[in-house]
Amino acid sequence: MPAERDVLRRGLEAFATLGYDRASARELARRLGVGPTFINDRYGSKAAYWRAVVDAALGARLADMAPPAPGSDDADVVRQFVKEFYRVSIDEPYLAMLVTDESARESERLDYLYERYIKPTFTLVLPSIERLMASGSMTRVPTDMVFFVIIAPVSGLVRDPLARRLGSPEGMQHADRLARAEALAKLVVDGLLATKHQ
Repeated sequence: MPAERDVLRRGLEAFATLGYDRASARELARRLGVGPTFINDRYGSKAAYWRAVVDAALGARLADMAPPAPGSDDADVVRQFVKEFYRVSIDEPYLAMLVTDESARESERLDYLYERYIKPTFTLVLPSIERLMASGSMTRVPTDMVFFVIIAPVSGLVRDPLARRLGSPEGMQHADRLARAEALAKLVVDGLLATKHQ
């Protein structure tokens, strides 16, 4: 019987690569190396298993995030937020893939992701974004667009087949991926902050 941690990590990979609908209980069991009733016996349903997978992947990440200290520089808050978001995407590419996939359609799963993880995370940085816009230091756009400006580039970090076709090197090491994530964060934040280049 696989350990709980392995069951949840393999589930994350399965849901990310197959999508929820194609990740049947039978296919999940095959990937986990368990009997066909394992998911229902252990979690009660595929939906409950999906929630357990998401909670395991995102719960600790959210618990580690703290609101910015009072008086923090708003530009630094946004910069650190974007860098951390991209670093997590490098460390947990299946998580980024799952969230991107679930974001494309209305579902109870998207509601779950939004209410428990996306909204609380974005709320940490939203006051800084609003102050930067009010001061003219950030391009003024609807805040939902800021969210998409930040998350959309993640596909360049985790969608390796397309990235390779566009010229991304094969066989990158973790440090190389982190360096690319940092460069991407700088590009995105410089654009958001309306940085003037001479």
